[in-house]
Amino acid sequence: MSDLALPPPVLEHLCNLAVEVGVPLDAGPTPLGQRRLVPILGGTVGGRLSGRVLTGADFQMIHGGTLARLEARYMLELDDGARVFVQNNALRAASAEVTARLLRGEPVDPKEVYFRGQVSMETGDPRWAWLNERQFLCVGQRLPAQVLMSFYVVQ
Repeated sequence: MSDLALPPPVLEHLCNLAVEVGVPLDAGPTPLGQRRLVPILGGTVGGRLSGRVLTGADFQMIHGGTLARLEARYMLELDDGARVFVQNNALRAASAEVTARLLRGEPVDPKEVYFRGQVSMETGDPRWAWLNERQFLCVGQRLPAQVLMSFYVVQ
């Protein structure tokens, strides 16, 4: 085995999303954690991808009052008519106090929250076929009725 490390990947900004979310549906504490479903109502996309966010949902599992595992699935409709399916598996970690404020829908300083995601995209539109062949990372911020995200292509 070689001691030579391969060069790290480069991140290239792809787009920014402002995702409008509805009132969370909470199943309460389950044996695996606190299960929540957050409706995705719509939103906007800007950057190399430009268009709107269609409906979807964010399936959440809160562990220990400080860690949230998020699985969001939704569709984008780009300005040129192409549709792109997005799946975002994210991790949000914060202190118990900050997490409780997030769960109550209160604003928090984004510096107090680690919010990162692994994003995959799928489309049948040949103009955007390269999205099927790349990996993406995102940084997020949760606001009371909105989630802001920046997506990056892993080069």
